[in-house]
Amino acid sequence: MSALSVLLPVRNAVTTIARAVASVQAQTWTDWELVVVDDGSTDGTRAWLRAAARAEPRLRLIEQPAQGIVAALNAGLAAARGRFIARMDADDECHPERLAVQTAFLADHPTIGLVACRVGYGGDRSVQAGYAHHVDWQNGLVTPDQIALNRFVESPLAHPSVMFRREVVERHGGYRDGDWPEDYELWLRWLEAGVAMAKVPRELLTWHDPAGRLSRTDPRYGPEAFFRVKAGYVAREVGRLRGPDPEVWIWGAGRPTRKRAAMLTEHGVRIVGYVDIDPRKTGNRVGGVPVIGPEALPPPGSIFVLGYVGKRGARETTRAALTQRGYREGRDFLMGA
Repeated sequence: MSALSVLLPVRNAVTTIARAVASVQAQTWTDWELVVVDDGSTDGTRAWLRAAARAEPRLRLIEQPAQGIVAALNAGLAAARGRFIARMDADDECHPERLAVQTAFLADHPTIGLVACRVGYGGDRSVQAGYAHHVDWQNGLVTPDQIALNRFVESPLAHPSVMFRREVVERHGGYRDGDWPEDYELWLRWLEAGVAMAKVPRELLTWHDPAGRLSRTDPRYGPEAFFRVKAGYVAREVGRLRGPDPEVWIWGAGRPTRKRAAMLTEHGVRIVGYVDIDPRKTGNRVGGVPVIGPEALPPPGSIFVLGYVGKRGARETTRAALTQRGYREGRDFLMGA
């Protein structure tokens, strides 16, 4: 049995699969199996993989009709034999020391259930500046506290960069199918269950950004899907911090923010007011609740605030304003966008 299984689902990636497999074969850590799940490829990927499996005994090919990414991932999890499981995608590249560094990290930190790494952005920063900014944001989250506190902003981990313990899957379950990004739902569920996650502060994977990737073409990876899936997790976390039937103030009174924050009410959260820096909005009432400026916030401990403004730079402004007023992140407020 290998100490490590690398799980790689693939469909129609004949132009990139050789590069991805070669990057695993080039690892300094050699005790691995590469579990490749071909999910109904029709472009020559499967033929290439069959030939590669004949030449590389550590490559285990699972063939299935097209069932989708979640079915492919769970088929791979069921087949994986390693104590640790690393993710990999068919259009990305591992750096040579990735598996060695992450395996050593998990061996040295028994309380950590999952470790990711920083990733290099393999796209055009001038064309896809928003996604590049997201990669930079992710790379800044390294410690378990940073990852946990920012988990409701966006996915704090690049999916193909993670390695986790098999026991975490056995205890808390694998991927779930639904109208949400399957990796983000998994991180939220595991974090809620108390799984500590960290990140090696080294760039150990190149995360490519092709135009046809699922996160660009499938509505399950759109902004509204992220807000839907995290609403229940946010509500439960606020309930844990504030007790049943929690009341919250939402930072941000614009229509998109209110629409997304309203998803929380379906999970028992009561929005009692909005905070906004725009003087044209303060002093009004929206949906029957007041809109106040930051200067009118009650003292820390008396209310709970969720930062739901997604405009670039607004999160940092919101966090700084609340911190300056004595609010403590994770106790008095959380960032949700």
